[in-house]
Amino acid sequence: MALRFYNTMTRRKEEFQPLVPGKAGIYACGITAYDLCHIGHARSAIVFDVIVRYMRYRGLDVTFVKNFTDVDDKIIERARAEGCAIAAISEKYIGSHDRDMDALGVERPTIAPRATENIDGMIRMIARLLERGLAYAVPDGDVYFAVDKFPDYGKLSGRNLEDMQAGARIDVNERKRHPMDFALWKASKEGEPAWDSPWGPGRPGWHIECSVMSQRYLGDTFDIHGGGEDLIFPHHENEIAQSEGATGKTFARYWIHNGFVRVNSEKMSKSLGNFSTIQDMLQVCHPEVLRLFVLQSHYRSPVDFSEESLREARAGMDRFYSTLRHLEETRHRYGDAATELGEEALPERDRLALERIRALPGRFIEAMDDDFNTARALGHLFDAVRVLNGYLAQGQHTPGAAAVRVLADSREILRQTAAVLGLLREEPERYFEADRDREARKLGLDVAEIESLVAERLRARERRDWPRADEIRRLLLDKNIVLKDRPDGTAWKIA
Repeated sequence: MALRFYNTMTRRKEEFQPLVPGKAGIYACGITAYDLCHIGHARSAIVFDVIVRYMRYRGLDVTFVKNFTDVDDKIIERARAEGCAIAAISEKYIGSHDRDMDALGVERPTIAPRATENIDGMIRMIARLLERGLAYAVPDGDVYFAVDKFPDYGKLSGRNLEDMQAGARIDVNERKRHPMDFALWKASKEGEPAWDSPWGPGRPGWHIECSVMSQRYLGDTFDIHGGGEDLIFPHHENEIAQSEGATGKTFARYWIHNGFVRVNSEKMSKSLGNFSTIQDMLQVCHPEVLRLFVLQSHYRSPVDFSEESLREARAGMDRFYSTLRHLEETRHRYGDAATELGEEALPERDRLALERIRALPGRFIEAMDDDFNTARALGHLFDAVRVLNGYLAQGQHTPGAAAVRVLADSREILRQTAAVLGLLREEPERYFEADRDREARKLGLDVAEIESLVAERLRARERRDWPRADEIRRLLLDKNIVLKDRPDGTAWKIA
């Protein structure tokens, strides 16, 4: 089997042939650090996290670069509004981004460069474009890329200059030679950050930074460039023009773009009031529920975010963790002895169940090798869960050593496979407790008060004060809290 995925540049699926056998260089565009990350950022981050995880799972040595834009018009505006330094704004929101990604289980990139760390490289690239006649400076200190001097402009988006110009909403700018020309260097206005350059004090345009940072860490030509579908034009189109114009070489060999997020079938936007930050979402759902929601759709498809879709994802994660908990409880019931039981000693029904679970990694790889089809891969994981639930059902497994052997192997296979998607990272009890507490807060219930009442009831039971114990049970039931007494204490859940 070979990994194949859709290349935006060629508009077809292609087999991945890395520049260096056994290695892969990937660049994905990161955030502009001026505000909190939203669910659109979450989708792109989770998609590329899984792509990187899967390539490593398949044995590739991956260098993953994802940048931060830490100087930009929006950052400058935010700093003015808050009356603080630009660096303070970027630091604040880079820190917030990192905490959000950690909470979502998104692994840190190999390298996370910042635009302000690469200004010298941007100045060198702009100078090279000027030398090659692909850029021009205007008297006020701005430098523009001349799109009509780059014959391949539009090859990624499939547009031509005439169509772009006809459909574009561009302010009239008499300093530009062509309406689609874009800024490589901007002369700084009063109060804005500035760096010295041959064209006067200024700062880089947005597009130039990714060209410089990707080539600095991955080379003039590298394997994969990606980001959200909204970046195809103009950002990635402009990156190609700058990079290939400066080097004369192919920039990225493969392009991967994830689809949009819609909210209740509408485009997500602050003006519509349907804008949700990652921090907001993690108050109402477990991080792995959000990951499952994202991964249930193919990465190139649009996804519709709604309360219903979130409930379905939560039910799916509950099913995964319920099976894992049942599996572990059954193992503990039989003890950990005889896990070394030879496969030839397994009864036929146990051996057949184990064979079906062992088929999971191969089926998972087959799905993921076909354009990172996480939806199909998840289907195979749910199939494995159904097999395990059937096996665990009364009369379907051989009690004792045989079950211990099957369940120990199944647990390892299930968790290793799910880990490629960033799922099943917690112990079941911790997952359900966190989910329960989150649901309680959503209903306006005080978790600390509930825990206090549960503890008081336990003390009442210990002193055989059954009326008080029953009264507390009724009080909690009125709040839709159901108790379950166990040998190790009392658990509670929301009905």
